[in-house]
Amino acid sequence: MNTTSATTELPSQANTAIHSGNWIYRRRHMRNKIMLALSSAALIFGLFWLIWILFTLAVKGGGSLSFTLFTEKTPGPGEAGGLANALIGSVLMSAVGTAIGTPIGILAGTYLAEYGQRGWLAPATRFLNDVLLSAPSIVIGLFIYAIVVANSGHYSGWAGSFALAILVIPVVVRTTDNMLALVPNSLREAASALGCPKWRVVTMICYKAAMSGILTGVLLAVARIAGETAPLLFTALSNQFTSWNMNAPMANLPVVIYQYAASPFKDWNELAWAGATLITLLVLALNIIARNVFGKK
Repeated sequence: MNTTSATTELPSQANTAIHSGNWIYRRRHMRNKIMLALSSAALIFGLFWLIWILFTLAVKGGGSLSFTLFTEKTPGPGEAGGLANALIGSVLMSAVGTAIGTPIGILAGTYLAEYGQRGWLAPATRFLNDVLLSAPSIVIGLFIYAIVVANSGHYSGWAGSFALAILVIPVVVRTTDNMLALVPNSLREAASALGCPKWRVVTMICYKAAMSGILTGVLLAVARIAGETAPLLFTALSNQFTSWNMNAPMANLPVVIYQYAASPFKDWNELAWAGATLITLLVLALNIIARNVFGKK
């Protein structure tokens, strides 16, 4: 074997790009270290506040968690009670809002992904959906107040559900659009080659392929509306009694937390911390389910 030719074929260490003596490599290596340090610092900074919030909730709200929270209504000052009526109202309005907003969001997202490849309507809809997605929830509450509450003359659970539905729609639209866009076109083409009409391709092929992602978006939308306070202040307000009447003011957990946290009564403050802990655990559970159950299918 010719050792001289083998030696000349190998680049010398001084001429390689990855070498400590190369100033370009040193500059890029330093930039990489700086960005890694900044990213790690940002991660630690975010985790610090998250852990602090969870620790505070565990300390101040964990001790107030009891079975009576789910069986007794909100009490007056100095009385014993729970959050049963607020929990019932929150579940009702969240369920109705999700039931209203989810079909609209899925259908709108389906149009954007499957039928809106041409024309101006789809890009304009995506832009407006992004605006609605980032709009402050208090603006949504004022809008429903002007449209529903002011015309009906009273607060109601229906108005609160409509406000929550508007918050659900953009999340589901964005998720459905993105998930359907990930479905390979070869599946659509194969189904169309067999003679399937467009609507059947969408319902039987695309929806099944993107179902886990769409369900994830729905759960994330529910997690978002679970703790919304501002829209419900202007629409459902509150109620100190257990009520199933959606056409009347209805108690809900976020507004009760807001009212009890700002009160001077210690027992109300403890109930507010307990309610905040319940909402945090619910949102945490929904996010875990969305990411680890549906997100892996």
